Amino acid sequence: MNDKTISPEPDAPPASLKKIGNLRMVFERAVNYPKQISLALLALLVSATATLAIPAGFKTIIDKGFIAGNGNVAPYFQGLLGIVAVLAVATAFRFYFVSWLGERVVADIRLAVQNNLLRLAPGFFEENRPSEIASRMTSDTAVIEQVVGTTVSVALRNIVIGLGGIIYLFTLAPALTAGLLLAIPVIVLPIVFIGRKLTNVSRSSQDRVADVGAMIAETLGAMKIVQAFGQQDREHERFRGAVESTFDTAKRRIRLRAAMTAIVIGLIFTGITMLMWRGAIGVAEGTISGGTIAAFVLTGGLVAGAFGALTEVYGDLLRGAGAAGRLAELLSEKPGIAAPANPIALPEPSRGQIAFDNVSFAYPTRPDAQALRNFSLTVSPGETVAVVGPSGAGKSTLFQLAQRFYDPQAGSVRIDGVALPSADPAEIRQRMALVPQETVLFAASARDNLRYGKWEATDEEIWEAARVANAEKFLRALPDGLDSFMGEAGTRLSGGQRQRISIARALLRNTPILLLDEATSALDAESEKLVQDALDHLMQDRTTIVIAHRLATVRSADRIIVMDEGRIVEQGDHDSLIAKNGLYARLAELQFSSAETSRPKAPVQI
Repeated sequence: MNDKTISPEPDAPPASLKKIGNLRMVFERAVNYPKQISLALLALLVSATATLAIPAGFKTIIDKGFIAGNGNVAPYFQGLLGIVAVLAVATAFRFYFVSWLGERVVADIRLAVQNNLLRLAPGFFEENRPSEIASRMTSDTAVIEQVVGTTVSVALRNIVIGLGGIIYLFTLAPALTAGLLLAIPVIVLPIVFIGRKLTNVSRSSQDRVADVGAMIAETLGAMKIVQAFGQQDREHERFRGAVESTFDTAKRRIRLRAAMTAIVIGLIFTGITMLMWRGAIGVAEGTISGGTIAAFVLTGGLVAGAFGALTEVYGDLLRGAGAAGRLAELLSEKPGIAAPANPIALPEPSRGQIAFDNVSFAYPTRPDAQALRNFSLTVSPGETVAVVGPSGAGKSTLFQLAQRFYDPQAGSVRIDGVALPSADPAEIRQRMALVPQETVLFAASARDNLRYGKWEATDEEIWEAARVANAEKFLRALPDGLDSFMGEAGTRLSGGQRQRISIARALLRNTPILLLDEATSALDAESEKLVQDALDHLMQDRTTIVIAHRLATVRSADRIIVMDEGRIVEQGDHDSLIAKNGLYARLAELQFSSAETSRPKAPVQI
């Protein structure tokens, strides 16, 4: 997905043919529905045949009904009406089955892409914007739906009409038809030449559309910040720039398609006109009947229209190929973190021990900045360890590695003695519950948010977890109780309520290892007291690692680890660390003195 410059291989096929090859991914999914494809093709053949039968019907009416002079033209018109009826019914069936195929294939592609995305490690989404990926799954799949549900059907129908029409033209007037065929290479050459340019412009156009979608998602997600800082005008101008860039790219694509259409249709109808001129001379000389020339004109028009439509179809196919290529990139992406072929099972029952052994790690997006340096730490079963330190010390990285979202470049991380790369990541994470600093809630009901860690939980279990997490009172006060909709990212709840939902979710998960990223740092005093009480319940009888930003919350920890620049610089309990007068003591002095000065002072007695 990253921009890369790839040199063309020697003797490689033209770029446009390579792009069209991207559609193979689409058709591989379409062939999973042979019944619908067969019915669509049958309806297409019937409708194309009926279309070609209309000129033959007019030939019969003219030659046998009018020129023969028998006066009884009713049977011929009735036959023509029958052809029209068959055409209408077959076209309806064709439209239904190809549209069904288009929607079904798009649904399958979306499911396949999303299923693969769920397997990818978080590092992938640091390097690739989720909003841009979302755009691919909406705008690009819409292009593919058009290709499968409309473009391919139109292409096949016009190919059948074009080829069938040429065969019929040969039966009518071989000499005139031969002249028509001589013009075909002249028509095809512009399609190939302009089509190659259209390929790159189509891909660029889709990229610009994806940028617009990503920008919309980013701005709407940060609307409070945008308005709080008064940046509406700037965001509007930034969005205007993206939209205008999209429009400029689309204009280039439209100009190319318009030029290709104009050239091809001009050549086609010029050739047809010349042939008709020659046919009219034949009628005047008596070598061709009136019905024949009428049928030839109608069929020639159908053939010309079919080949003219193919020029537009080719442009649509190129757009579809570009969209398919972008989605194929997501489908082909391999998880950086995956289970080994023969994973080692974690011990049962779980003890909850976590060990970091001489770990060094740098994030893929920042390879030159080590987040951890020769880091070693063993957290015993049932122990509560608090991790403190300045921003950028590497505290959150411990959680990322413990859950095996990343693998360290050196050293090892173990759960109950098993190195994480040797185990199944799903089993590793099944033994952990996370309470993040910034609670993540989904746009769903309270019930679904609460049972996210244990989907099969009963309502009784949910309410028990809510009670222990001090969330029962406000949940019962909601209009629909557990069925109440939480809003986008839980916007219908306060910060403290969202945190207690997160704690209840972790309680329901009931795992031996608990990871707490300071869950009270952004709360008011009353909410903090309720959340801290809930956390105290949650931490009982579990191995717990707490990332602490407020030092007042870690005094009760069994051990305090002080980190700086990816290393442990101090460890001990609160009192011993204060006595060392090191980094922890300085952090504590800053926080506690700040807290003292922020308290209201008593009136001065005079």
